[in-house]
Amino acid sequence: MITVARARGTYTYPSRCTLICAMNPCPCGNYGSSTKACRCSPAQIQRYLSRISGPLLDRIDIHLELEAVPYDQLTSRREAEPSAAIRARVNQARQIQAARYHDMETFCNAQISGRLLQEICALDRECAAKAQQYYTQLGLTARAYNRILRVARTIADLEGSEAIRLPHLTEAFSYRLADGKYWGG
Repeated sequence: MITVARARGTYTYPSRCTLICAMNPCPCGNYGSSTKACRCSPAQIQRYLSRISGPLLDRIDIHLELEAVPYDQLTSRREAEPSAAIRARVNQARQIQAARYHDMETFCNAQISGRLLQEICALDRECAAKAQQYYTQLGLTARAYNRILRVARTIADLEGSEAIRLPHLTEAFSYRLADGKYWGG
């Protein structure tokens, strides 16, 4: 739900959204770039990044660090994966989730409640050991860890896998690797 407070009253509306954010890694925008030198001091970078609330970042499922697209890639005539193929894979994953949650109020992995999380995102021994290693190394919160499990479940669904396997878990954790670099983890 979202609540909007105004002078004439407070209104609460149902809400389901996908939040997509973008920001530079530092004031000059070049921190971490392989092609441009950063002109910012460590103190400037830390001050810039500390303007973003840790609890807010903790609620964002995927954090990606992107490089500028090289000119030769930008102008390449190489065919990318067709949108129709991607759409078919996403639709299949949505059907898997619809079947999984057919008798629940949940309709997708992002909505898995805490009590169902351990059941639906169960990890085998190998995955559990790797998850513990990543959790400790990145200094994650319980909220971030649970979000990673939900993302891993979605990656598994996109591959049509019944279980979360090590490649799914590793990919999900890779979407949080920027946390340690930027946010002091």
